[in-house]
Amino acid sequence: MNTPNALPDVRVSQVFNAPIDKVWRAISTSEGLGAWFMPNDFAPVVGHEFHIDAGPFGRQRCLVKEIEPPSRIAFQWGTEWTITILLEDRGDDRTACTLVHAGWREDGMTEFNLPHAAVRERMGQGWVGIVAKLGAVVEA
Repeated sequence: MNTPNALPDVRVSQVFNAPIDKVWRAISTSEGLGAWFMPNDFAPVVGHEFHIDAGPFGRQRCLVKEIEPPSRIAFQWGTEWTITILLEDRGDDRTACTLVHAGWREDGMTEFNLPHAAVRERMGQGWVGIVAKLGAVVEA
């Protein structure tokens, strides 16, 4: 990201022992996302507004920005963040998955009055576990 005062994107990558179509279903359906991310009312339609249940942070508004089956999905989370998930077929029923959480600003504050820098640090670690949970779901 080349925005002034931007913090680096959070980027987490992992290779799953699962075919790309199975991983795609886990990231592009409400049921799939709910199994490893958060309960939601997602639909794979560009422009669809949906919500995720972020536990103590309540229902969070999201907006589908990109759908490119079976390799790319992106959605806006809140007013500033974008979550992009990229898939690459590695053959032999293996899929590379990279999740990118963008939109961090050095001077940014979340809707909960928390600085972006502090939340980014926590979320950076949190995404590692969440992507691992996706792996456990698709490898089952």
